Amino acid sequence: MKRLVSGLCVVLMTAASLAAPLDIVATTGMVADIARHVAGDRATVVNIMGEGVDPHLYKPVASDVRRIMGADVVLYNGLKLEGRMGDIFERVAARGRFVRPVAAMVDESFLLEPADQPGHPDPHVWMDVGAWMAATEAVAIALCQADPEGCAAYRLHASEYIRELTELDGYVRSVMSTIPENQRVLVTAHDAFNYFGRAYGLEVMGIQGISTESEAGLADVSGLVNVLVERQIPAVFVESSVSDKYVRALVEGAAARGHAVVVGGELFSDAMGQPGTWEGTYIGMIDHNASTVARALGGTVPERGFRAVADTDDAAKH
Repeated sequence: MKRLVSGLCVVLMTAASLAAPLDIVATTGMVADIARHVAGDRATVVNIMGEGVDPHLYKPVASDVRRIMGADVVLYNGLKLEGRMGDIFERVAARGRFVRPVAAMVDESFLLEPADQPGHPDPHVWMDVGAWMAATEAVAIALCQADPEGCAAYRLHASEYIRELTELDGYVRSVMSTIPENQRVLVTAHDAFNYFGRAYGLEVMGIQGISTESEAGLADVSGLVNVLVERQIPAVFVESSVSDKYVRALVEGAAARGHAVVVGGELFSDAMGQPGTWEGTYIGMIDHNASTVARALGGTVPERGFRAVADTDDAAKH
């Protein structure tokens, strides 16, 4: 696999090594999911932002700050996703804690930059499974530096997880390819899916920009209504962590123009699903998104999505 991890400088703890288990604090569920897979039983992992939480707007409470300050390792997405938490990460680093921005460890040549925001990469890197493989490798390197004695375990766990992600990546490519070419257009509330679109062959249109702090205007909604009508796009999608008001406006606007558009389903963008559910894992989140999009846009999807593929592979191994 092509290595996509850059040589980003890190802040190391003053101790040469740490006694297991490490206390790892992650911001988003996607970052925490990598940490749990890579760390295994050598760490406890807590994520601060749960289901339905918008990291663009999230403001940490006092208990979050205490938890971050007391952690052995702090993992966050970076690339300004957690825009209101930057000062906290700086304070933690200044105290000699180990701090690592996971998405920022993906090689810069891979990152997308919105045309209207040069120099500010799109932070939604996890939407491309290939990029999240690179992030997994980067987390393994980070934990090896924080806990050298556990390095062999971290590298083994990372390689095992990357094999699962490789299968997931193949599944997403397969189901996306079944969507009729003229319907491969993904319209959502905000620009969280550009990496997904680039990796899997969809044209992506978001009503808001890459951050939900920006407000959509009447012209933004009207322009997308025109696209829906002119190209006869059958479905648009809401997001679990973003208000659906603009998407509903698209549906109503298209209906007023004589074109019926349905809400194709709810996608997980900046947060995963409920803990303990399939969608509450990174693999389940991406499976849900890919399967939901493909079904709504006219593609062919196995009844149980990627789980059917994974179960078949597990049965073949045994």
